[in-house]
Amino acid sequence: MAIQVRKPTEDEKKQASRWPIWTKEASTFPWRYDSGETCYMIEGEVLVKTAEGAVAFGAGDWVVFPKGLECTWVISKPVRKHYSFG
Repeated sequence: MAIQVRKPTEDEKKQASRWPIWTKEASTFPWRYDSGETCYMIEGEVLVKTAEGAVAFGAGDWVVFPKGLECTWVISKPVRKHYSFG
């Protein structure tokens, strides 16, 4: 149940531009993914801690979170991201 982080293709960036935007200030909070999520990071820096370890990502990254993942988000720079569930 690993988090996937990579750079998006141009087509993925266009697709993500139609998704809603979520913003969050620098903070730390627990989270559980009841469904999978794909997001395209517009701004910010994040460290997500899981039972398997920690994954860092930020502006320009394409991130996929698996359904059922339990984690803690540590946002060091405010986040703006496009997101899609399912």
